[in-house]
Amino acid sequence: MWFSSLASFMNSNPNGRRVSHFSRSWFGYAAAIMVVAIVGLSASAAWLLAGLRFPALAEIVSPRVIVLTSADGQILPHAGELRLAPVAAKNMPANVVNAVLSIEDRRFYRHGAIDALSVLRAFWQNLAAGRIVAGGSTITQQLVKTNFLGPQRTWRRKLREAVISIWLEHHLTKDQILTGYLNSVYLGSGATGLPAAARLYFGKNVADLSLAEGAMLAGMINAPEQDDPFHDLHAARSRAAITLDAMVANGKLTEEEELAAKLHPATPNRGDGVSGSDGWFGDWVYRKASAATPSDSGTVQIRTTLDPLLQQKAVAIVKATLAQYGAEKHASEAALVAMRPDGAVVAMVGGRNYARSSFNRAVQAERQPGSAFKLFDYYAALRQGYTPENQILDAPVDIHGWQPANYGRHHHGEVTLADAFADSLNDATVRLSQQVGIGQVIAAARDLGLHARLANTPSLALGTSEVTLLDLTSAYAAVRAGRTPVIPWGISAIKSRDDPNYVTVSGGGESQHGLGQYQGELIELLQGVVDHGTGRAAKLEGFAAGKTGTTQDYRDAWFVGFDDSLVVGVWVGNDDHSPMKGVVGGSLPATIWKTFMEQAGAPATATPGTIADQQPSTAANEAFAAELPPQQTGTAQCNVPACEAFYHSFRASDCTYQPYWGPRQYCER
Repeated sequence: MWFSSLASFMNSNPNGRRVSHFSRSWFGYAAAIMVVAIVGLSASAAWLLAGLRFPALAEIVSPRVIVLTSADGQILPHAGELRLAPVAAKNMPANVVNAVLSIEDRRFYRHGAIDALSVLRAFWQNLAAGRIVAGGSTITQQLVKTNFLGPQRTWRRKLREAVISIWLEHHLTKDQILTGYLNSVYLGSGATGLPAAARLYFGKNVADLSLAEGAMLAGMINAPEQDDPFHDLHAARSRAAITLDAMVANGKLTEEEELAAKLHPATPNRGDGVSGSDGWFGDWVYRKASAATPSDSGTVQIRTTLDPLLQQKAVAIVKATLAQYGAEKHASEAALVAMRPDGAVVAMVGGRNYARSSFNRAVQAERQPGSAFKLFDYYAALRQGYTPENQILDAPVDIHGWQPANYGRHHHGEVTLADAFADSLNDATVRLSQQVGIGQVIAAARDLGLHARLANTPSLALGTSEVTLLDLTSAYAAVRAGRTPVIPWGISAIKSRDDPNYVTVSGGGESQHGLGQYQGELIELLQGVVDHGTGRAAKLEGFAAGKTGTTQDYRDAWFVGFDDSLVVGVWVGNDDHSPMKGVVGGSLPATIWKTFMEQAGAPATATPGTIADQQPSTAANEAFAAELPPQQTGTAQCNVPACEAFYHSFRASDCTYQPYWGPRQYCER
């Protein structure tokens, strides 16, 4: 009754119009607010999702993984990271998979992309602790964060993570997501994925992991650096015990099995199949392989030319030499690269300690080579008709006010080119380069394969243009090989996802031409340096040839040379270009070079896979060719194309190749 009376009153009251107008205004304001809210939410969503990229499914199902191995099959990390070919979750031991699920996401197969119960539980745990002590991310969310978004703790990143996770759950099966996660989760010490961690920590395939080992790896997921067994075995075992408890609580393990695993905890044993002293080489090869490998290529296995024994020796020699003389001589860094005459790199040391600095001073650092550049001055002279016996005046030189000087400022008058080269006489060399022409010197350097930027100035003759150790060493390799250019290479065979077998890869890939008579003359000059010149500290029991190099104020010191089998370059200096204390190419670099050469040629290293495709001396080659049966010395019955494709050391003149050790052998392919 009263409501009807009120309605009648409003209808009869003139002020009723104001009430109706007020209602319409209220609805208008509400509509406006809704529009603003919708626009605001849309703008927020646009901001949150701007630039959001949904991953290609192949990135999870079949990601590109490049696996590097040494010449003898040891796995090589790159950039401090070890990652192996993915293994399907169904092919991993059930205890290992259950350990991960129990400690990370026990309801993985029962919830969607986001687990509301886990989120609420984590919220209350964090609230009770007054800080973040638990997370509610599902395995799907962790996969997205690890592979596509990064670890930033922001609301925007978290929302983007949720969107991608929901998308993945609608496009992939749970097994596919779990497989992607198990192969991409980080597990400390550079190991990414359970297959890599199993090999690194236990020297096993993931399929061979025990319950205790699987629990240790699963326990590391939350804090891989903190629970790394190489750094803190007690922490790793404690976390493994917590994982075993979680498996029992999850119904995946009996108490008897748990007790047995705790009584026999896992003990890490760095796998023999993982090489740990070759970071610089691995990085160098990986960059080349990555640039040439499609992003959707799946697993690509690459066999490299690296000899682990030679690599270990090179690292140890560089480290020991700097430890003994570095402080006294103010020499903080050194680099070494060793290759076969065909350019196959068998050892590479880019500095004193890879863990402290991954900068590769053998490949990336450009430094003045000093007198090691004189190889190109004298090669230019030989190409202009000079011989090592021709004479040149060693006396003061003045070129528009520039006055180079010999070491010690002594002059010798008329000297042969051979003596001027052996004693590294600067004035004689500059005079020779002026007679030949700096343009011809540059042309000679290019002919031997030097790629560095070379300034057309008189001082170039003394090595003032910067080069890399790898580039300079490959030029010396051309002299040893008698063919140029020699392109340094580190990949010997490739096996892609679709290939059942490795496919052999040839060397540098560029066309070459012979050095002819100049090879013998250049080797004669370089041998004189070691026999009676500035490189006497590098003298070996047998054949050795090379050249020293020292730059102004002792900022760089070099020795580059070869014996019958290897071409090796050594550089010593400081990253900040500060002067060393009297270090010349004939001191520390020559010492490192000689020590390495002696150890590389020791009988202990003469095993299969150590110095593959060695090139013995010319005399040894001729002697062996003379001993071959008459039908084998020619090429009438020799399949030259097949042999050239299979053996880098193949020689068509007698159809022979150089095996890992012993004399040359006839190619019967």
